[in-house]
Amino acid sequence: MQDAERWRRVIGIYALTAVAVTAAVVGTLVVVDKAEDRAAAASTVGWKTVVNPQHGTAFDVPPDWEVLAPEVFSGYADHKDPDKVLIGHTAPAFYKSKWCSMDGDGDGVVTDTRLGTTGTKGADGAKDTAEVAEKNAPVWVYAAYTQPDKSIVQWDKPVEYTTKSGIKGTYVKAHSKGAKQPHRCAGDGKAIVFGFQNSKGGFVAWDFYGRTGVPGTVSDDLIMRILSTVRLSGDPKEPTPMP
Repeated sequence: MQDAERWRRVIGIYALTAVAVTAAVVGTLVVVDKAEDRAAAASTVGWKTVVNPQHGTAFDVPPDWEVLAPEVFSGYADHKDPDKVLIGHTAPAFYKSKWCSMDGDGDGVVTDTRLGTTGTKGADGAKDTAEVAEKNAPVWVYAAYTQPDKSIVQWDKPVEYTTKSGIKGTYVKAHSKGAKQPHRCAGDGKAIVFGFQNSKGGFVAWDFYGRTGVPGTVSDDLIMRILSTVRLSGDPKEPTPMP
């Protein structure tokens, strides 16, 4: 499939219900409910549990990862139109959230670049789990690492997968090759998205994205271990309205 044709398929990004933000993360702390307690009890020994009540999902990350509150939204905006969100997710977990920090434009505001991020998002309108994965994986790489160049983003065919808890779905791996490096924090990246359904039959996307070609890059083996812990955590709940 030619790149132009593939990207026409990718352009239909699912609508996001969260507030539009740039690479910065905003959110408020919320109280962990009983569903989160049950999910935590089932977590990998020594690992932290990430629960997303909005989608009724949970997964685990290693103990040195930073788990943010379920209402925290993390995403990327179009560099040409900051009001347009390209992609994002809620209840994220960060790996080395201050891996690279710099004041790029000299205005005194320091921007932090993470080495790895994972979370979950809704995928309303998808026809199947393969579409969820294939539409989202390339967009994460493009939004986080290659804007405005789509031509250097590559992705694999969808692969069927079943997590340890028996959740069946499909994942797609994507990566960039030759991303421009306008500053020391920039460079190539990769992503993997696992599409599946929650207890109400709604389509959900679990995702990971992170830098490549640098010391400490999150290995594919570790990413798959995290993916293997994806599971359901009660029924999805409507997000709490912002004040």
